[in-house]
Amino acid sequence: MTIFDASNSLDFQRRDFLGLATLATAAALVPAGSALAASVAAPFTGLKQVDAGPLNVGYVEMGPARGKPVLLFHGWPYDIHAFAEVAPILAAKGYRVIVPHLRGHGTTRFHDAATARNGQQAAIAADGIALMDALGIRQAIVAGFDWGARTADIMAALWPERCKALVSVSGYLIGSQAANAKPLPPKAELQWWYQFYFATERGRAGYAANTSAFNRQIWELASPQWAFDDATFARSAASFVNRDHVDIVIHNYRWRLGLAEGEAQYDALEARLATGPTIAIPTITMEGDANGAPHPDPASYAGKFTGKYAHRLITGGIGHNLPQEAPAAFAQAVIDVGSL
Repeated sequence: MTIFDASNSLDFQRRDFLGLATLATAAALVPAGSALAASVAAPFTGLKQVDAGPLNVGYVEMGPARGKPVLLFHGWPYDIHAFAEVAPILAAKGYRVIVPHLRGHGTTRFHDAATARNGQQAAIAADGIALMDALGIRQAIVAGFDWGARTADIMAALWPERCKALVSVSGYLIGSQAANAKPLPPKAELQWWYQFYFATERGRAGYAANTSAFNRQIWELASPQWAFDDATFARSAASFVNRDHVDIVIHNYRWRLGLAEGEAQYDALEARLATGPTIAIPTITMEGDANGAPHPDPASYAGKFTGKYAHRLITGGIGHNLPQEAPAAFAQAVIDVGSL
């Protein structure tokens, strides 16, 4: 295991941010990976839209069109701006960077009002493959955190020929309804309080009525040492104002507990995922030293990665939203995983 201290990596930060005109000038004055520093990255502009599977996907693209493709997947309750500082670093290194809004977020929309608002893991991963097809990308490095890490994990496990390498915050997050049916120790169950809240109609109504306040509380609990400011949260909160957002989030967590049905078209994929498939492509897993969200011990999943593999602990008060809290460290992992 490699340990990086994001709060003291000034030289590392300067090397990565040198010449990136898309970042605010203040970025040169603070360690961008520090949990004590609010994000200073400029918001993404020039969003694109593309039809991909059942969706019209909103995404950001940066870097040269012929660069090595990298897909960056955000989690919940976050959005594409989790990579607002990562994407310019990678683009400056010559990568073609694609950052999509997941279903139910931002400008991503369903084509058909009759399509199930399905948040199950296989559906979201299939969206990633459909996006690659729509953009003419044969193979890419896939990377993410939270829902995005699970999406990247599944893509790497089920479609390894499409994934050159993997960066996954919190490691191996592929699950199943059967595994999720097993109770956890009380302290572990407590961390999943919101999942049980969402299992009730009161929880659905509460999330719909208080989406922004609810998600801000999750940010604070999951990253207790990250001093993000109001503008940073508001920038991402705009992506929760999506007509499908509540449906997707509620279905995701109810499906995990077997309280909501998935779609039959994903049954075969879910059956494969329920076996806990290994991942053979080059992989770097990451964890912050102050992650307040539920996450597995790295020792519990190291054996799931059977190819070239490394784990990195990012210190300095880094929480759950690792790409936004320690962007240089995350970008460096993407760069390094391609040459493991």
